[in-house]
Amino acid sequence: MSKKIKDDQWVWVVVQDPEGNEQFLGQRDETKDISFIPTFLEKDAALQCMNHLTLERGHKYEVQAILYEDLFPKAVEAGFRLFVLNESGEVLEQIDPSV
Repeated sequence: MSKKIKDDQWVWVVVQDPEGNEQFLGQRDETKDISFIPTFLEKDAALQCMNHLTLERGHKYEVQAILYEDLFPKAVEAGFRLFVLNESGEVLEQIDPSV
C-alpha cells in the first residue's frame, strides 16, 4: 500500500479513450522493465505532467479522479505498479501492488 495515500483518498490518473473502450494510461520504463500507471495527488499536477508522458497518436486522453481503493486492485489485476508523480514527472513514490 501507499505511504502517501489513504485508501479512501481521491487520486488522479490519465484515461485513454474516455468515451469508449476506456483504460488507464500505462507507461513503461524499458531500462528497469517496469510497467506503471502514473498517479497524481492533484488534478493540476496530472494536467501539467501529461507533456512528460508517452501518448499514442489517434487517442483522446482525459485526467479523471478515482478512489485509491478502487485503483489499487485494478493495478494488481493488470500487473501494473502505481507511480505517484508530481507535475514534472518526478517519482514521489512507487507502489508495487503485488507486494
